[in-house]
Amino acid sequence: MSGLFDGLGVSSPVVAAPMAGGPTTPALVAAAGRAGALGFLAAGYRTPEDVSAQIGAVRRAGTGAFGVNVFAPNPVPVDPGEFRAYAEALQSDGDVYGLRLAEGAAVENDDHWGDKIALLVADPVPVVSFTFGLPPRADLLALRRAGVVVLQTVTSVAEARAAEEIGVDGLVVQAAAAGAHSGTFTPGVLPDDVPLPELLRAVRAAVRLPLVGAGGVATPDDVVAVLGAGAEAAMAGTALLRTDESGASAVHKAALVELSNVETVVTRAFSGRPARALRNGFVERFDGLAPLGYPAVHHLTTPLRRAAAAAGDVERVNLWAGKRFRHARPGAARAALAGLAAKA
Repeated sequence: MSGLFDGLGVSSPVVAAPMAGGPTTPALVAAAGRAGALGFLAAGYRTPEDVSAQIGAVRRAGTGAFGVNVFAPNPVPVDPGEFRAYAEALQSDGDVYGLRLAEGAAVENDDHWGDKIALLVADPVPVVSFTFGLPPRADLLALRRAGVVVLQTVTSVAEARAAEEIGVDGLVVQAAAAGAHSGTFTPGVLPDDVPLPELLRAVRAAVRLPLVGAGGVATPDDVVAVLGAGAEAAMAGTALLRTDESGASAVHKAALVELSNVETVVTRAFSGRPARALRNGFVERFDGLAPLGYPAVHHLTTPLRRAAAAAGDVERVNLWAGKRFRHARPGAARAALAGLAAKA
Protein backbone atom coordinates (compact mmCIF):
# COMPACT_ATOMS: atom_id res chain seq x y z
CA MET A 1 0.00 0.00 0.00
CA SER A 2 1.37 3.44 -0.87
CA GLY A 3 0.46 7.04 -0.22
CA LEU A 4 -1.03 8.17 3.08
CA PHE A 5 0.61 5.45 5.17
CA ASP A 6 3.97 5.32 3.38
CA GLY A 7 6.75 4.23 5.71
CA LEU A 8 4.43 2.67 8.29
CA GLY A 9 4.77 -0.90 7.07
CA VAL A 10 1.07 -1.14 6.17
CA SER A 11 0.37 -3.58 3.34
CA SER A 12 -3.41 -4.06 3.57
CA PRO A 13 -5.96 -1.56 2.21
CA VAL A 14 -8.28 -2.36 5.14
CA VAL A 15 -8.25 -0.31 8.36
CA ALA A 16 -9.71 -1.51 11.67
CA ALA A 17 -11.99 1.26 12.92
CA PRO A 18 -11.79 2.75 16.41
CA MET A 19 -14.89 1.62 18.32
CA ALA A 20 -15.22 3.50 21.60
CA GLY A 21 -16.84 2.10 24.70
CA GLY A 22 -15.10 -1.27 24.73
CA PRO A 23 -15.26 -3.05 21.35
CA THR A 24 -11.79 -1.93 20.27
CA THR A 25 -9.08 -3.56 22.38
CA PRO A 26 -5.28 -3.58 22.16
CA ALA A 27 -5.60 -7.21 21.06
CA LEU A 28 -7.80 -6.17 18.13
CA VAL A 29 -5.35 -3.45 17.09
CA ALA A 30 -2.44 -5.90 17.39
CA ALA A 31 -4.34 -8.44 15.26
CA ALA A 32 -4.81 -5.76 12.60
CA GLY A 33 -1.08 -5.15 12.60
CA ARG A 34 -0.39 -8.86 12.10
CA ALA A 35 -2.73 -8.75 9.10
CA GLY A 36 -0.71 -5.90 7.60
CA ALA A 37 -3.55 -3.50 8.36
CA LEU A 38 -3.71 -0.29 10.35
CA GLY A 39 -5.73 -0.56 13.56
CA PHE A 40 -6.98 2.29 15.69
CA LEU A 41 -7.33 2.48 19.44
CA ALA A 42 -10.38 4.44 20.61
CA ALA A 43 -9.49 7.14 23.14
CA GLY A 44 -13.11 8.26 23.52
CA TYR A 45 -14.51 7.88 27.07
CA ARG A 46 -11.12 6.73 28.39
CA THR A 47 -8.88 8.59 30.81
CA PRO A 48 -5.44 9.63 29.57
CA GLU A 49 -3.97 6.96 31.85
CA ASP A 50 -6.14 4.29 30.19
CA VAL A 51 -5.12 5.50 26.74
CA SER A 52 -1.44 5.41 27.70
CA ALA A 53 -1.82 1.87 29.03
CA GLN A 54 -3.52 0.70 25.85
CA ILE A 55 -0.81 2.28 23.69
CA GLY A 56 1.76 0.43 25.77
CA ALA A 57 -0.10 -2.85 25.35
CA VAL A 58 -0.17 -2.48 21.56
CA ARG A 59 3.53 -1.66 21.47
CA ARG A 60 4.39 -4.67 23.65
CA ALA A 61 2.50 -6.83 21.18
CA GLY A 62 5.04 -5.81 18.55
CA THR A 63 2.65 -3.68 16.51
CA GLY A 64 4.53 -0.93 14.74
CA ALA A 65 1.84 0.88 12.80
CA PHE A 66 -1.35 1.84 14.59
CA GLY A 67 -3.41 4.89 15.37
CA VAL A 68 -5.41 6.53 18.12
CA ASN A 69 -8.78 8.17 17.57
CA VAL A 70 -9.77 11.13 19.75
CA PHE A 71 -13.17 12.78 20.12
CA ALA A 72 -12.60 16.45 19.32
CA PRO A 73 -14.41 18.97 21.51
CA ASN A 74 -17.72 19.80 19.85
CA PRO A 75 -20.04 20.09 22.83
CA VAL A 76 -23.78 20.26 22.38
CA PRO A 77 -24.99 21.74 25.69
CA VAL A 78 -28.27 20.21 26.80
CA ASP A 79 -31.28 22.29 27.77
CA PRO A 80 -31.60 21.89 31.59
CA GLY A 81 -35.36 21.42 31.46
CA GLU A 82 -35.19 18.86 28.68
CA PHE A 83 -32.40 17.04 30.49
CA ARG A 84 -34.40 16.81 33.72
CA ALA A 85 -37.49 15.63 31.86
CA TYR A 86 -35.48 12.94 30.10
CA ALA A 87 -33.88 11.78 33.34
CA GLU A 88 -37.32 11.44 34.88
CA ALA A 89 -38.57 9.46 31.88
CA LEU A 90 -35.59 7.11 32.13
CA GLN A 91 -35.99 6.53 35.84
CA SER A 92 -38.48 3.68 35.37
CA ASP A 93 -35.73 1.76 33.57
CA GLY A 94 -33.17 2.81 36.19
CA ASP A 95 -35.43 1.37 38.89
CA VAL A 96 -34.93 -2.09 37.34
CA TYR A 97 -31.29 -1.97 38.52
CA GLY A 98 -31.72 0.19 41.58
CA LEU A 99 -30.17 3.22 39.90
CA ARG A 100 -30.95 6.83 40.65
CA LEU A 101 -30.34 8.71 37.42
CA ALA A 102 -29.17 12.32 37.24
CA GLU A 103 -29.32 13.18 40.92
CA GLY A 104 -26.98 16.08 40.19
CA ALA A 105 -26.48 18.55 37.36
CA ALA A 106 -25.81 17.47 33.81
CA VAL A 107 -22.17 16.54 33.20
CA GLU A 108 -20.62 18.66 30.45
CA ASN A 109 -16.92 17.99 29.80
CA ASP A 110 -14.34 17.69 27.02
CA ASP A 111 -13.33 14.04 27.60
CA HIS A 112 -9.87 15.05 28.92
CA TRP A 113 -9.00 16.70 25.60
CA GLY A 114 -5.95 18.69 26.73
CA ASP A 115 -4.35 15.80 28.61
CA LYS A 116 -4.87 13.41 25.71
CA ILE A 117 -3.28 15.78 23.23
CA ALA A 118 -0.37 16.34 25.62
CA LEU A 119 0.10 12.57 25.89
CA LEU A 120 0.07 12.07 22.11
CA VAL A 121 2.53 14.92 21.56
CA ALA A 122 4.92 13.73 24.27
CA ASP A 123 4.67 10.06 23.29
CA PRO A 124 3.55 10.14 19.66
CA VAL A 125 1.90 7.26 17.84
CA PRO A 126 2.12 6.93 14.04
CA VAL A 127 -1.42 8.16 13.30
CA VAL A 128 -4.03 10.20 15.17
CA SER A 129 -7.56 10.76 13.92
CA PHE A 130 -10.25 13.12 15.15
CA THR A 131 -14.00 12.68 15.21
CA PHE A 132 -16.98 14.99 16.00
CA GLY A 133 -15.16 18.21 15.09
CA LEU A 134 -11.94 19.84 13.99
CA PRO A 135 -9.05 20.08 16.45
CA PRO A 136 -7.71 23.50 17.37
CA ARG A 137 -5.00 24.39 14.88
CA ALA A 138 -2.34 24.68 17.58
CA ASP A 139 -2.96 21.09 18.66
CA LEU A 140 -2.93 19.89 15.06
CA LEU A 141 0.42 21.59 14.43
CA ALA A 142 1.90 20.19 17.65
CA LEU A 143 1.03 16.64 16.57
CA ARG A 144 2.42 17.14 13.08
CA ARG A 145 5.67 18.53 14.53
CA ALA A 146 5.88 15.34 16.59
CA GLY A 147 5.80 13.33 13.37
CA VAL A 148 2.18 12.18 13.62
CA VAL A 149 -0.01 11.62 10.55
CA VAL A 150 -3.28 13.42 11.32
CA LEU A 151 -6.63 12.30 9.92
CA GLN A 152 -10.05 13.89 10.27
CA THR A 153 -13.41 12.13 10.14
CA VAL A 154 -15.87 13.93 7.84
CA THR A 155 -19.39 13.18 6.67
CA SER A 156 -19.87 15.73 3.88
CA VAL A 157 -18.09 17.75 1.24
CA ALA A 158 -18.36 20.89 3.38
CA GLU A 159 -16.67 19.17 6.32
CA ALA A 160 -13.97 17.79 4.01
CA ARG A 161 -13.16 21.27 2.74
CA ALA A 162 -12.98 22.65 6.28
CA ALA A 163 -10.61 19.87 7.31
CA GLU A 164 -8.39 20.43 4.30
CA GLU A 165 -8.23 24.12 5.11
CA ILE A 166 -6.82 23.60 8.61
CA GLY A 167 -4.07 21.31 7.30
CA VAL A 168 -4.83 17.67 8.16
CA ASP A 169 -2.98 14.95 6.26
CA GLY A 170 -6.00 12.92 5.18
CA LEU A 171 -9.70 12.28 5.66
CA VAL A 172 -11.79 9.41 6.94
CA VAL A 173 -14.96 9.82 4.89
CA GLN A 174 -17.82 8.31 6.88
CA ALA A 175 -21.10 7.40 5.21
CA ALA A 176 -24.41 7.28 7.05
CA ALA A 177 -24.45 3.45 6.96
CA ALA A 178 -21.74 3.39 9.66
CA GLY A 179 -22.52 1.92 13.05
CA ALA A 180 -22.31 3.86 16.32
CA HIS A 181 -21.82 7.63 16.34
CA SER A 182 -21.95 9.75 13.24
CA GLY A 183 -18.86 11.91 12.99
CA THR A 184 -20.91 14.87 11.78
CA PHE A 185 -19.83 18.32 12.96
CA THR A 186 -23.52 19.31 13.23
CA PRO A 187 -25.30 16.63 15.30
CA GLY A 188 -28.60 18.47 15.07
CA VAL A 189 -28.63 17.90 11.30
CA LEU A 190 -28.18 14.33 10.07
CA PRO A 191 -25.83 13.73 7.12
CA ASP A 192 -27.43 12.74 3.83
CA ASP A 193 -27.87 8.97 3.58
CA VAL A 194 -25.86 8.29 0.44
CA PRO A 195 -23.79 5.19 -0.40
CA LEU A 196 -20.14 5.39 0.60
CA PRO A 197 -18.74 5.21 -2.97
CA GLU A 198 -20.96 8.12 -4.00
CA LEU A 199 -19.86 10.19 -1.01
CA LEU A 200 -16.22 9.37 -1.70
CA ARG A 201 -16.50 10.50 -5.32
CA ALA A 202 -18.07 13.79 -4.22
CA VAL A 203 -15.33 14.42 -1.65
CA ARG A 204 -12.63 13.32 -4.10
CA ALA A 205 -13.85 15.96 -6.55
CA ALA A 206 -13.74 18.68 -3.88
CA VAL A 207 -10.42 18.14 -2.08
CA ARG A 208 -6.92 16.91 -2.84
CA LEU A 209 -6.30 15.00 0.40
CA PRO A 210 -5.91 11.20 0.61
CA LEU A 211 -9.12 9.45 1.63
CA VAL A 212 -10.13 6.47 3.77
CA GLY A 213 -13.70 5.26 3.23
CA ALA A 214 -15.84 4.17 6.21
CA GLY A 215 -19.45 3.15 6.73
CA GLY A 216 -20.96 -0.06 5.39
CA VAL A 217 -17.67 -1.84 4.63
CA ALA A 218 -18.61 -5.47 5.24
CA THR A 219 -17.42 -7.59 2.30
CA PRO A 220 -14.45 -7.84 -0.07
CA ASP A 221 -16.60 -6.29 -2.80
CA ASP A 222 -17.23 -3.29 -0.55
CA VAL A 223 -13.48 -2.78 -0.21
CA VAL A 224 -13.05 -2.93 -3.98
CA ALA A 225 -15.85 -0.38 -4.42
CA VAL A 226 -14.30 1.99 -1.88
CA LEU A 227 -10.89 1.83 -3.56
CA GLY A 228 -12.51 2.28 -6.97
CA ALA A 229 -14.21 5.44 -5.75
CA GLY A 230 -10.88 7.11 -4.99
CA ALA A 231 -9.98 6.05 -1.46
CA GLU A 232 -6.60 4.65 -0.42
CA ALA A 233 -8.12 2.36 2.19
CA ALA A 234 -11.43 1.06 3.50
CA MET A 235 -12.26 1.19 7.23
CA ALA A 236 -14.27 -1.65 8.80
CA GLY A 237 -15.84 -1.56 12.26
CA THR A 238 -19.09 -3.48 12.64
CA ALA A 239 -17.60 -6.32 10.58
CA LEU A 240 -15.15 -6.91 13.46
CA LEU A 241 -17.57 -6.76 16.39
CA ARG A 242 -17.96 -10.54 16.69
CA THR A 243 -14.27 -11.39 16.35
CA ASP A 244 -12.33 -13.10 19.12
CA GLU A 245 -10.36 -9.94 19.92
CA SER A 246 -13.38 -7.64 20.04
CA GLY A 247 -14.25 -6.27 23.47
CA ALA A 248 -17.95 -5.93 22.63
CA SER A 249 -20.14 -7.26 25.43
CA ALA A 250 -21.56 -10.77 25.21
CA VAL A 251 -25.07 -9.38 24.86
CA HIS A 252 -23.95 -7.11 22.02
CA LYS A 253 -22.27 -9.95 20.12
CA ALA A 254 -25.27 -12.21 20.61
CA ALA A 255 -27.72 -9.54 19.47
CA LEU A 256 -25.96 -9.21 16.12
CA VAL A 257 -27.09 -12.80 15.47
CA GLU A 258 -30.29 -13.13 17.45
CA LEU A 259 -31.74 -9.84 16.20
CA SER A 260 -30.79 -10.42 12.57
CA ASN A 261 -34.37 -9.60 11.53
CA VAL A 262 -34.20 -6.18 13.23
CA GLU A 263 -33.22 -3.05 11.34
CA THR A 264 -30.78 -0.42 12.53
CA VAL A 265 -31.89 3.09 13.38
CA VAL A 266 -30.13 6.38 13.98
CA THR A 267 -30.97 7.53 17.50
CA ARG A 268 -29.79 10.02 20.08
CA ALA A 269 -31.53 8.18 22.92
CA PHE A 270 -28.29 6.80 24.36
CA SER A 271 -25.89 9.72 24.05
CA GLY A 272 -27.56 12.90 22.85
CA ARG A 273 -25.73 12.61 19.51
CA PRO A 274 -26.94 10.65 16.46
CA ALA A 275 -25.67 7.07 16.46
CA ARG A 276 -26.74 3.96 14.53
CA ALA A 277 -27.86 0.98 16.61
CA LEU A 278 -30.11 -2.04 16.45
CA ARG A 279 -33.65 -1.09 17.31
CA ASN A 280 -34.56 -2.43 20.76
CA GLY A 281 -36.95 -1.60 23.58
CA PHE A 282 -34.90 1.36 24.82
CA VAL A 283 -34.89 2.95 21.37
CA GLU A 284 -38.61 2.32 20.95
CA ARG A 285 -39.45 3.99 24.28
CA PHE A 286 -37.02 6.88 24.37
CA ASP A 287 -35.89 7.88 20.89
CA GLY A 288 -38.63 10.46 20.54
CA LEU A 289 -38.00 11.86 24.03
CA ALA A 290 -34.22 12.23 24.04
CA PRO A 291 -32.88 15.78 23.83
CA LEU A 292 -29.93 16.84 21.78
CA GLY A 293 -27.13 17.16 24.30
CA TYR A 294 -23.69 15.59 24.26
CA PRO A 295 -21.96 14.51 26.43
CA ALA A 296 -24.64 15.13 29.07
CA VAL A 297 -27.05 12.47 27.78
CA HIS A 298 -24.17 10.02 27.34
CA HIS A 299 -23.21 10.40 31.00
CA LEU A 300 -26.85 10.18 32.08
CA THR A 301 -27.44 6.81 30.42
CA THR A 302 -24.02 5.26 31.05
CA PRO A 303 -24.87 3.58 34.40
CA LEU A 304 -28.05 2.11 32.93
CA ARG A 305 -26.27 0.79 29.85
CA ARG A 306 -23.50 -0.77 31.93
CA ALA A 307 -25.98 -2.48 34.21
CA ALA A 308 -27.96 -3.77 31.24
CA ALA A 309 -24.85 -5.17 29.56
CA ALA A 310 -23.79 -6.92 32.78
CA ALA A 311 -27.27 -8.43 33.11
CA GLY A 312 -27.47 -9.49 29.47
CA ASP A 313 -30.49 -7.22 29.01
CA VAL A 314 -30.73 -6.79 25.25
CA GLU A 315 -33.61 -4.31 25.56
CA ARG A 316 -31.70 -1.63 27.49
CA VAL A 317 -28.17 -1.71 26.07
CA ASN A 318 -26.83 0.33 23.17
CA LEU A 319 -26.37 -2.19 20.36
CA TRP A 320 -24.21 -0.13 18.02
CA ALA A 321 -24.26 -1.60 14.52
CA GLY A 322 -23.88 -0.48 10.94
CA LYS A 323 -26.52 -1.17 8.33
CA ARG A 324 -24.70 -4.28 7.10
CA PHE A 325 -24.19 -5.89 10.51
CA ARG A 326 -25.43 -9.25 9.28
CA HIS A 327 -22.05 -9.81 7.60
CA ALA A 328 -20.19 -9.78 10.96
CA ARG A 329 -18.72 -13.22 11.71
CA PRO A 330 -16.97 -14.81 14.69
CA GLY A 331 -13.35 -15.91 14.55
CA ALA A 332 -9.92 -14.35 14.51
CA ALA A 333 -9.76 -10.65 13.61
CA ARG A 334 -6.68 -11.28 11.50
CA ALA A 335 -8.65 -13.68 9.33
CA ALA A 336 -11.59 -11.26 9.08
CA LEU A 337 -9.34 -8.44 7.93
CA ALA A 338 -7.51 -10.66 5.46
CA GLY A 339 -10.86 -11.79 4.07
CA LEU A 340 -12.01 -8.22 3.54
CA ALA A 341 -8.81 -7.45 1.63
CA ALA A 342 -8.94 -10.62 -0.49
CA LYS A 343 -10.10 -8.98 -3.72
CA ALA A 344 -8.17 -5.73 -3.40
